[in-house]
Amino acid sequence: MLAFLGLLTIILLLILVMGKMVSPVVALIVVPIVTALMGGFTAEILTFITEGIKTISTTAVMFIFAILFFGILMDAGTFDPIISHLLKAAGNDPPRITVVTAILAMIVHLDGSGAVTFLVTIPALLPLYDALNMRRTTLATIVALSAGTMNILPWGGPTIRAATALEVQVTQLFNPLLVPALCGLLTVLGIAYVLGMKERQYVRIPEVTSIETQTQAAAKTNSLARPKLLWFNILLIIISIIVLISAWAPPHIIFMIAFAIAISINYPNLKDQRERIDAHAKAALLMASILFAAGCFTGILKGSGMIEAMASSAVKVIPAFVGNHLALVTGLLSMPASLLFDPDSFYFGVLPLLGTTATHFGGESIEIGRAAILGQMTTGFPISPLTGATFLLIGLTGVDLGEHQRKTIPLAFLVTMVMLLFSLLLGVISL
Repeated sequence: MLAFLGLLTIILLLILVMGKMVSPVVALIVVPIVTALMGGFTAEILTFITEGIKTISTTAVMFIFAILFFGILMDAGTFDPIISHLLKAAGNDPPRITVVTAILAMIVHLDGSGAVTFLVTIPALLPLYDALNMRRTTLATIVALSAGTMNILPWGGPTIRAATALEVQVTQLFNPLLVPALCGLLTVLGIAYVLGMKERQYVRIPEVTSIETQTQAAAKTNSLARPKLLWFNILLIIISIIVLISAWAPPHIIFMIAFAIAISINYPNLKDQRERIDAHAKAALLMASILFAAGCFTGILKGSGMIEAMASSAVKVIPAFVGNHLALVTGLLSMPASLLFDPDSFYFGVLPLLGTTATHFGGESIEIGRAAILGQMTTGFPISPLTGATFLLIGLTGVDLGEHQRKTIPLAFLVTMVMLLFSLLLGVISL
């Protein structure tokens, strides 16, 4: 009975969220409560929800302050000089331009927002691509690969969701993947260079003054910029990331302190502080509400025993040769799964079941999480029709969705396979 109710809960979540019948927050709260009531649970549901929320509270706090921290530094123009130098370094040589495109997208995606990455990167580079007659599909592909691979960062949506669903620290999940992730980023740079070499056959070299005009037009004046604090802000980012990866302090505390320092130094005026917080509050609150709702969802499924019951049933159905390599299978399917599952339904509905099932075969649930974030809504998010960011990307570049997917999907899968290979070689994911 519990296994059936658990399966019903996941199916209803997938239908409601992917069918866009209700918001993910509503589905994550209402669906498990209804199925738990059907299972005869009453007052216990309150305990399940409370315990579930407790397990994800620190993760939600980390995400809120990470968004605010990087948002403040973006407002302060911390990355503007870097962007300017990159644009100048691109010149009119296609391989240099495509590599600069990848680096720029990676830097901008430090805040974890695909929309911001596309809104900053594409308008800055599109005039240059058009002036040189370079294909817009190449621009869309490189930006997508760069942002997707960077989305594996500890404060990225997929990693936070995976840590929340599996009830583990973000650093436990991500830190072992640092080297594979860096290999993935290097692979993206290599792909960008190769695509740039191919673009040489299409290039039409304009006059130098035209390039300068296009570059200047791409630059935006930032009235909130704090150029005198540039090196202070860069140093603050470096220290925060080092402390985070070194696990010298809990992630939520790191970003709370980093945010407090960043906003106090860059915007000491109380009115300015309120405006900057208000500017980024929407993004922070949206994700935080989903995370707390996910606490309700996973709390009920685990507390009621539904997850365990489904895993026990799955063990009887899944062949041993598959179950013994479930992490590998998850890694292989993670990127394509972005075309089938939105991040909330996968990480909060499917991942806990996969993780618990893996333990029945002698594996570790955290390895399932690591395998999942190698592709599911990381490399896969900018090609998935289930994310609004994909349509923003193709809208800004003027590229057809089908054309973008045909060119980008094989390369996104390649990047995931490179990261999976290094994860296997380093023992981060067991074979």
